[in-house]
Amino acid sequence: MGQALYRKYRSKSLDEIVGQEHITETLSTALKTGRISHAYLFTGPRGVGKTSIARILAHEINGLPYTDDSTHMDIIEIDAASNRRIDEIRELRDKIYIAPTSAKYKVYIIDEVHMLTKEAFNALLKTLEEPPAHVVFILATTDMHKLPETIVSRTQHYSFKPAETTKVVDLLRTIATKEQIGIDDEALAFLAEHGGGSFRDSVSMLDQASNNGSKVTITDVQRLLGVPSKQAVETLLRAAGSSNSSAEIMTQLVALYDLGFQAPAIAKQIAGLLRGQIAGNSLIMPYETALQLLTKLLEVPIAYDSARYLEICLLQVQVGATNSSVTIVIAAKTDSKIEAEVQTVNENKIESKITAKKAALTEAESDVPKSLKTEPSADDAENWQQILTVLKAKHNTLYGLLRMAQPDFRKKGQLCLTFAFDFHRKRVSDVQNQSKLHDIIKEVTGHNLKIECLFDKTGAVAAASSAGSATAKTVSASFTNISNIFGGGELVE
Repeated sequence: MGQALYRKYRSKSLDEIVGQEHITETLSTALKTGRISHAYLFTGPRGVGKTSIARILAHEINGLPYTDDSTHMDIIEIDAASNRRIDEIRELRDKIYIAPTSAKYKVYIIDEVHMLTKEAFNALLKTLEEPPAHVVFILATTDMHKLPETIVSRTQHYSFKPAETTKVVDLLRTIATKEQIGIDDEALAFLAEHGGGSFRDSVSMLDQASNNGSKVTITDVQRLLGVPSKQAVETLLRAAGSSNSSAEIMTQLVALYDLGFQAPAIAKQIAGLLRGQIAGNSLIMPYETALQLLTKLLEVPIAYDSARYLEICLLQVQVGATNSSVTIVIAAKTDSKIEAEVQTVNENKIESKITAKKAALTEAESDVPKSLKTEPSADDAENWQQILTVLKAKHNTLYGLLRMAQPDFRKKGQLCLTFAFDFHRKRVSDVQNQSKLHDIIKEVTGHNLKIECLFDKTGAVAAASSAGSATAKTVSASFTNISNIFGGGELVE
């Protein structure tokens, strides 16, 4: 049985390590000067040399030769994913006091150390605090953020970086030459890019591609890895960014699915293309739309139905390209109750929407009881506006509740507030809110008024409020009067 290429070409000395010179040079200097630490911590992405350097270092500090098949009784490797419990760490702690059999140091390499349980970490911490002079720990992990700070602070920490694409390509080309693998430069570059900064993953993919039997092209590699071509992804993205192309989006996706490409792989390629367009200032869609799509694409791999979710993401972009639209939140009276209606309207259809809503509000206004339609006196209206102004400055939350209330000052010594929503009535009836409102009323009017809060079950207050409110939020010249007409409407971009 042949040996996997990533094992066959695994580095055997610090000089052979590629892409981590900032670490290998420091360790080489420490070895030459004899400055050996009792504990090292290697962190970084997978496949960049953490375990290889740990093994090399373990042999170097003991002056032992190293090959990929080297084993020594005084160099102990522990997989924390399989030995994560406190019992294993206690056993380790008991054995470290036994002197090395033949080497100078007994070295413990603990891989994926972040997998240890909390109790195991506590047991390991006691060992790291005062280890025997003949023991060296080398800890490795891809998830440093899962390590307790007490562990990190007792080690020499070395942070590994993802492999540079150019260095991965050089390594792959060297291996391909030695193994007599025919592969073109474009395919090598694609393997390096798809490896995500991991030497091991890139070499493993080269090993897989070498079984092609002929010269490996980028098309071969893309099919092998289940990654759609750049041209197919560009066509799909152009369809999403164009108007009236929903059918084309679906056609392109179905064609990719039929070729065996999975939605997560397609989403990853689209995201990569979008990032490239952003970096090159060559986007074919609005910048905000591109950012929203990038965010949605991150969710494709974890979606319940990733294929359907990807379709929706792209169709939403296409809808955005077709319609110059805004979302308007409108409060209107329907069947004697208040409903929140959210509508997306094209700019050229706003006039018809306004006309329809005006008619609905006119009809609703006809149902308002005469007692509520009675206009307050000028003094009462002015006082109420002053009360709201002071409230907004001092208690903005309470102001938000009261601005939609229907005030009635007609009863002497009493202010009656009628609310369209019982939730608002209950909030304003709260003792603290009542006290705040009472103080401000006295400040504005000079009178101590009894405050009564009522809930209007008929919907008349809501209709009157919708018909008479003049609160507006101007976004553009086309939409200046929307809030006035719809009564407290809010324009959401």
